[in-house]
Amino acid sequence: MKRSFAAFIFIISLSAAALAASGKQPAPPGSFQGAPPQYTRFSTAELMRGFLALTFGSDLRIGAVPRGIRRFDHPIRVAVIASGSVDRAAAMQRVLDEYAQKVPNLRLSIAAGTAPADIEVRLIDEKDFTSALRAAFGAKITKTFVARTDPQCMTSVKSSADGGIVRAVSFIIVDKGDDVFLDCAYHELLHAFGLSSHDQRNPWTSLNQKRMVGYLSDYDRALLTLLYDPRIQPGLTARQARARLPRLILDLGLVAPAQGK
Repeated sequence: MKRSFAAFIFIISLSAAALAASGKQPAPPGSFQGAPPQYTRFSTAELMRGFLALTFGSDLRIGAVPRGIRRFDHPIRVAVIASGSVDRAAAMQRVLDEYAQKVPNLRLSIAAGTAPADIEVRLIDEKDFTSALRAAFGAKITKTFVARTDPQCMTSVKSSADGGIVRAVSFIIVDKGDDVFLDCAYHELLHAFGLSSHDQRNPWTSLNQKRMVGYLSDYDRALLTLLYDPRIQPGLTARQARARLPRLILDLGLVAPAQGK
C-alpha cells in the first residue's frame, strides 16, 4: 500500500457521490506492470466531489489554518535533484513533460542550471527518506507523522497568506522498483501543484492511498485543469469554488456527454 503526506491546509469531509463514472480504459502506455485501469468520463458531481475534497485538506498542517485554495499563480519552474542509487532523472523529466503538455495553464518548465526553482523534486533512496523528513519538518513533527501515516513519499508546500504557493519540495523514492517510483512521482506532483489532501473513498484519483496508480489519470488531469483555470484564483473559499465549478466543468468540456454510461 502506498502512503504519502503533504504539508499544509486543513481536513474536511464530503459525503460520497453516487458512482457513475464510465469509459473504462486500460492503464496508458508506459505504466508499470499491473497498473490499474481508469475511467475516462465523469459527472459534474463526481468532479466537484474530488475537487473540493482534494483541494481543501491535508494530512499535515503547520502554522495557521489557510482560508482558501492554494496553487501557483505564476509560471512554475521545476528542478530535479537526483541523489539516489538508481538514475531516474530522465523518467522524472518525462513525468513533468506529461503534466506540462496535458494540463492547460500550468505553465510548467524545467529550471535551467542553478536558477531558482518553485518546485524541487529530490530523487532519493529509501534509506535517506526519514532524514529528509527531519530536514523538512524537524524531528518532533517527523516522529508524530511517521507514526501516524508510515509515509513512503512526501511533499512539503509553503504558501503565502493570499493562497499563492511559494515553494514546494517533493521527495521521491527511486530504489524500490518502477511501481513505487511512478506512483510517488505522479502522486507527489499533484500535491505540489495544490491538490493537497487525500480521499480514501474516491476510486478514481491517485490521491487515494489505498490505490497504486503510477500515471496521470484523466480524473486527476481534470481536477488540475479546474484548479489552474483563471477563474479559480488562489485564496478562493470552498463556498466560492462550489458556486463556480458547475459552469467551469461545462465550459471546459470535462463532463461526460449527457451523463452517459
